[in-house]
Amino acid sequence: MTTTLIPPAPARAHRDPNVLRWLGAYTSSMLGDNVFYLALSWAAVRAGTPAQAGLVMAASALPRAVLMLGGGVVADRLGPRRVVIGSDAVRCAAVLAVAALLFLTDPGLWPLALLACVFGTVDAVFLPAVGALPARITGADQLARVQGLRGLALRGASVVGAPLGGLGVALGGAPAAFALAGALIALSLPLLLSVRVRDLPGGTERAATTWADLKAGLRHVRRHRVLGPLMIAIALGDLGFVAPLNVGLTLLADHRGWGAASLLLAARGRLPRAGLVTGCACAAGSVAVGTLGFVPGLAAAVGTALLIGLLTGLSGALCGALLQTQADPAYLGRVTAVAGLVSLGLTPLSLPLAAAATGAFGLGPVYAVSAAVCGLGGLVFLAVPALRRAELPG
Repeated sequence: MTTTLIPPAPARAHRDPNVLRWLGAYTSSMLGDNVFYLALSWAAVRAGTPAQAGLVMAASALPRAVLMLGGGVVADRLGPRRVVIGSDAVRCAAVLAVAALLFLTDPGLWPLALLACVFGTVDAVFLPAVGALPARITGADQLARVQGLRGLALRGASVVGAPLGGLGVALGGAPAAFALAGALIALSLPLLLSVRVRDLPGGTERAATTWADLKAGLRHVRRHRVLGPLMIAIALGDLGFVAPLNVGLTLLADHRGWGAASLLLAARGRLPRAGLVTGCACAAGSVAVGTLGFVPGLAAAVGTALLIGLLTGLSGALCGALLQTQADPAYLGRVTAVAGLVSLGLTPLSLPLAAAATGAFGLGPVYAVSAAVCGLGGLVFLAVPALRRAELPG
């Protein structure tokens, strides 16, 4: 009699020790980021004028945007685990060095601006590597759950990071807050070192040169039936949502919305017609954005903003999960870099435009235009058959 051994089913993402070690490292690193930015803003305001402090805070944006695509190539060529570990080590060392410098002397704004530039440069390789790592630590059927867990960690770090940074400032000023940020980032390193990664299905595709790798990644996005339209939808959705959520009631909508959607994905995992659901969420969100500029009372505005937060959280988490599951794992760092560029690179442009338009025309027209842009993002999901039918395995 022949006995057939059936291998045990792989653990769900929220029960997989390997995924949980990665999640702990990611959460610790994001907590450090949030504490760092609070400490940086506090130190910059104390060392210079508000305008100078604003320039220091913006100093990380330019290198991050310029180098993001190259960072995706680095993540795919060197491996995302190695890049994330190296990035966290550099950020930790830089933050602790500035903490020591501030403790010993009062150096002014230049070290703070330099630190912001270092963070932006490192983020250009860190963010694509973070996006590419889940495919190496779990199966394709668990990527949607991992994306949900990552969303929960990100939102939790945003909520907890600010009070932690404030506590550090209250106890020991900017040096203590920077030291706390460095310690939290350092905590992620042993966890990352313990994370096991696996080989990609079919191996890693690599061109002869870095430039050829970059072109291959862009070509992969452009020719993919889902990824190409998805990038356009992400850009339109972020351009439409970011400005209204920063003009009013951002914290409430963002805090409550993203967490609820991420919890849904973490628990559900598989979602048939995820593209259709995302398109409907964007379309409904566009109506809510348009409504927010015209609601008369505070209670109605709070309720509308909460609805926007729920819908943006759902659509954002689903877009991230679709990126994870649709992209060829060999290109995932570069795909994440393109998504980061169209989101982080383009959406900040909407903020000064929205502020200027609000002064000239009032809030109502600004929200109406934002609603139209959001609606276009939803229309892309609904109009492209491959994107509309895209599913999340689980």
